[in-house]
Amino acid sequence: MIVLRAWLSSRTWRELAFVLTGAVLSLPTFALAVLGLVASALSVVIFGLALLIGVLALARLTPRYFRAPARRLLGWDWPSPAPPTGTTRMRRVVGLLGDSTAWRALAYCFLRFPLIYTGAYGAVAGLFTGLVAVTYPVWWFVVPDEFWYGAATWPGTWWRALQGAAVLLVLPWVLRLVVLLDGVLVRALLRPTPAARRIAQLEAGRAALQEDAAALLRRVERDLHDGTQARLVSLGVALARIERRSTDEQVRALAGDARGTVTEALTELRDIVRGLHPPALDDGLEVALSTLAARSAVPATLAVDLPHRPPDATASALYFAVAELLTNIARHASATRASITVREEGPWLTLTVTDDGRGGAGRGQASGTGLSGLARRAAALDGSLHVESPAGGPTTITMKLPGEAG
Repeated sequence: MIVLRAWLSSRTWRELAFVLTGAVLSLPTFALAVLGLVASALSVVIFGLALLIGVLALARLTPRYFRAPARRLLGWDWPSPAPPTGTTRMRRVVGLLGDSTAWRALAYCFLRFPLIYTGAYGAVAGLFTGLVAVTYPVWWFVVPDEFWYGAATWPGTWWRALQGAAVLLVLPWVLRLVVLLDGVLVRALLRPTPAARRIAQLEAGRAALQEDAAALLRRVERDLHDGTQARLVSLGVALARIERRSTDEQVRALAGDARGTVTEALTELRDIVRGLHPPALDDGLEVALSTLAARSAVPATLAVDLPHRPPDATASALYFAVAELLTNIARHASATRASITVREEGPWLTLTVTDDGRGGAGRGQASGTGLSGLARRAAALDGSLHVESPAGGPTTITMKLPGEAG
């Protein structure tokens, strides 16, 4: 009964459409896979190596290419591959040679071709011959006898019709087998591995935590600024009035001492607020860094080239890095000038701080302080910190942070 109902199911027609469209779509990707084999053989020469890198770059796009018809016809879905790793464009290009995602996609392009073309050929041939054979008893009255060979009698055409019916009944299950094998290849070669999926989940979770932490710090900063700080200011004003209006010297002295304590508390509170979330960042990273450069004890120049506003976590890390480095230059470098540069380099934001001091930065510092703390802050955001500070100077410190959240 299930066999008889197969052609009445939409699944059979969707799988037939998937196999037939797959035969068309697999032709250019199979050519790409063959080109990859040729390029691999020629990779000993520069031309072949460049060709292989280009093939692998295109192979990384094929999971999305195959996903569209699979999603529409069969409801299959899988995530897009993660972008190539590497801090520079050259490293990302060279990294394609060892990119497992690209090689697995190329293998899928090569293996899918014979499978899907076998299924498409069998589907077309089986559908055509099956339909023709089933109608043999009708064609016997129309076609001359010399075309029938072994089925020259009308009862003999029924045996051919029975064979055609068997082909038509088996065909949906052949289609399901082809689609099943293609699904196995998709799971093995196009879907991310469990480790890659886990890494993606961890990165997404970390990005969400970073956004939540940044939002929490902004909320705490606003609460301290609008609530606690405002009440301390009101208390200071009230104490100042008591100090002016009281005729008792002891009361005036106590009020003055209390007002001084409130002033110190306000100063400490402002420092805490700036440590949580510098208010200057609300106006943009360039404005915040300009404020730091203007306040620097060592004359500092600033150059910012950022086409896009960086994520809050990245902007905060860059701000605190510049603040820490300018403080270190003023205290330890004996420098007469410093320069700060922030620019976008592909997916990375690069901060470069240079001074003409005596060099030796990072030597003798305790773990977790100074440059060690900045290096850990950069690593927490998938960035890096590089220190170049020979004895006698100059000192150049470069921090690279991702330009996109997560």
